[in-house]
Amino acid sequence: MSPESRPRGFVSLVGAGPGDPALLTIKAHDRIRSAELVLFDALVPLDIVSLATNAQRFCVGKRAGRRSVQQDTIVRVMVRAAHRGRRIVRLKSGDPFVLGRGAEEALALRAAGIDYEIVSGLTTAIAAPAGVGIPLTHRGMASSFLVVSGHDASVFRPILAGITPASVTLVVLMGLAQRAAIAEWLVTYGWPSDTPAAIVCVSGAGQSPTWIGSLGDLGTAPHPAEPERPGTIIIGRVVDLHAMLERTTVASIPVAERKG
Repeated sequence: MSPESRPRGFVSLVGAGPGDPALLTIKAHDRIRSAELVLFDALVPLDIVSLATNAQRFCVGKRAGRRSVQQDTIVRVMVRAAHRGRRIVRLKSGDPFVLGRGAEEALALRAAGIDYEIVSGLTTAIAAPAGVGIPLTHRGMASSFLVVSGHDASVFRPILAGITPASVTLVVLMGLAQRAAIAEWLVTYGWPSDTPAAIVCVSGAGQSPTWIGSLGDLGTAPHPAEPERPGTIIIGRVVDLHAMLERTTVASIPVAERKG
């Protein structure tokens, strides 16, 4: 087959959502099912990856302190596969454009002349707290929220220093390892130590082990799930709504009886 007649490849940068396959968008589900090659992050559950029944599947995730596939290698694999006419899904936890490298990969694909699309996913920053009954905004408690990455102190500390204490709901992704430092700095910056706080770990299939406490106890809070699962930290008065809004059981919705 000559280069001119070879079919054009296509890359879908797909958000896998917080981990529950039921929270995938219809478009994400369709792209995964029709993919010929899937490059997935370490935080994407295998029950989502397994939807790609007709694809080669490779984990290219990056985890702190471990050897991982380099970013330029991931891009090279996508470009090479696209030049061969393949349908590629780059599967990312949450949303591709929220604290990920979706935009970097899109720019690299554009520079290489590869056709691509962005398939948005439900970001864990919203889905994790919502799944256990913690709204990020609530009248009389919080009218705004701030999402930060907690893995690099040199980046997030100036942001925390610039917030009026307890003026927003603070959501920290990738920050469990830094939770003691984050709690200490917030108290130093004027946040009351009794500010409600939570850690939510979305483990897939609707399971969300959760720790509820206060900012003063956050630094010594146990990991509510197995250490391999990431946690989302939520700090603010809205955490108090957890006790009233948490769904302790997930019941199936009954199918209405047909009449006539």
